[in-house]
Amino acid sequence: MAGPAIAAEAIAAPQSATPSDLPSKSIRAGAFNQNVVDVGSGPAVLMLHGFPNDSTDWRHQIPELVKAGYRVIAPDLLGLGRSDKPLAPENYTTAKDAERALALLASLGIERARIVGHDRGGGAAWYITAHHPDRVEQLVALTVGHPNGGRNPTIEQMEKSWYMLLFQFPEAEEMLKKDNWRLFRNWMRNHPDTDRWIAGLAPDGALTAGLGWYRANRRPGAPPAPPLPDVTVPALGLWTVEDHYLLPDYMLETYRYMRAPWRTERIDGASHFMMLDQPQRVTKLILEFFGEANTK
Repeated sequence: MAGPAIAAEAIAAPQSATPSDLPSKSIRAGAFNQNVVDVGSGPAVLMLHGFPNDSTDWRHQIPELVKAGYRVIAPDLLGLGRSDKPLAPENYTTAKDAERALALLASLGIERARIVGHDRGGGAAWYITAHHPDRVEQLVALTVGHPNGGRNPTIEQMEKSWYMLLFQFPEAEEMLKKDNWRLFRNWMRNHPDTDRWIAGLAPDGALTAGLGWYRANRRPGAPPAPPLPDVTVPALGLWTVEDHYLLPDYMLETYRYMRAPWRTERIDGASHFMMLDQPQRVTKLILEFFGEANTK
């Protein structure tokens, strides 16, 4: 593991965009349309968000990556943001998330990209990197380690993951929305972006589509997905002890599945949504890591 975290106060604040500042367009990827931010020019960076988020959760990082000379492609994952929202859970497997991401890159004429993934998007990023290393230059994983490390969770991790069982029930949507989304707000620990996430999930069918990933990938009794291959692409893992949903072990044990340079950095003062809570620190580490490839 790398050395102690750099104090966030020592990092100059970036010029962050607001969600409405990010230009986007609809692109057909496979059978569905996805809303995609595609800005900048230069080496491609694919940014994959998680639940309950959308591509605007990268609003602090995107302007700095563009300024540094990268082309950023940041889709709203299927079922979230302004992308299509099919209700059937089978559309939301991690493998299909990965397939759609690769189809999106192909439609844009991009053969190889750096990938940044968080939460659900982190799972897709690991899948792409493990199965298609020829398509990936570097990987940055936020909060989510190599999926093989989560195949036999500890009781402590299962306690943190209680909500995944709740989401399997058809009553979950009603429970999350009840009393002005009280359970959802509590589950999100009243994060400052909670109202924005609720606005995206409130339309008819949107919450059901958003929960599709859990129902496709975390259904009790379903056969486990095959283990992923070890990763042969340089990667950086960012983690925090203040994550309410994942133990640090998930990231810190990832070295077992790496066959390429790998390091981790701890992000202090951040929740699971570290790209929003400590944007300067996260952005700085991403840019430094990408720069390492440019100096070799």
